[in-house]
Amino acid sequence: MFQQTGPKSTFESAITIFGLVYHSIVRRVRKTHGNAMMSILINMMQAIIFVLAFFAMFSILGNRIPAIRGDFLLYLMSGIFLFMTHTKTMSAVAGAEGPSSPMMKHAPMNTAIAILAAAFGTLYIQLLSLFAILFVYHVAVTPVVIEDPIGALGMLLAAWFTGIGIGLVLLAIKPWFPAAVQILTTIYARANMIASGKMFTANTLPSFMLAMFDWNPLFHTIDQARGFTFINYAPRNTSIEYPLYVGLVLLVIGLMGEFYTRRQASLSWGSKR
Repeated sequence: MFQQTGPKSTFESAITIFGLVYHSIVRRVRKTHGNAMMSILINMMQAIIFVLAFFAMFSILGNRIPAIRGDFLLYLMSGIFLFMTHTKTMSAVAGAEGPSSPMMKHAPMNTAIAILAAAFGTLYIQLLSLFAILFVYHVAVTPVVIEDPIGALGMLLAAWFTGIGIGLVLLAIKPWFPAAVQILTTIYARANMIASGKMFTANTLPSFMLAMFDWNPLFHTIDQARGFTFINYAPRNTSIEYPLYVGLVLLVIGLMGEFYTRRQASLSWGSKR
């Protein structure tokens, strides 16, 4: 009760932060369901339903994406997994606990821990779901062949990184405009159903349509991921650097905004949400 904590070394501080992030991740994973395994299964079912819905749609329309010769389901999964990782990370970071949250009253908890837990908790669930679905598909349906697995995984991490940047910007302005941020989050997620390019490839778009999509970093990551996944697809109209630069810029802006917002924190903000 009367314990007094003294200064810690850098290593001890790092261990404390890692421990806090770990327990915060566990807490976030269990938010969906009391059983952590059920939380992961629910996310896997969402991804499977997404893939099957798009497969049925393309089958009915008779469009099997002739631009890429290869496994059609793998084509769909390469877009849907990146889309879900990006969107869920953005929503999780934007919905992370802010400076006025009751959790911040428990030292040494802070907003940085909450943001890291939201980002890494989402990445953990998405990666586990991805590997589980690919393993089942590889064993039960057909062998999965990815030309450059490391590059494809790197594009998944790039989609996750840009999701963090966008989520941080939304988190910084959320206490000031909570209703507007909620609307913007929904609009961005819905717009990416088409703007992400998960249903088509950049190489097949004419120049006037390409200008409508190349602003979106997720569009670049999905197209580049398909270049790493399929041996006979070489993306010419997208780049790897663009989403990384956009993510870095948004990350800096978001951190600056979050720092300013945290200094203006007020308990009355909780009543606005």
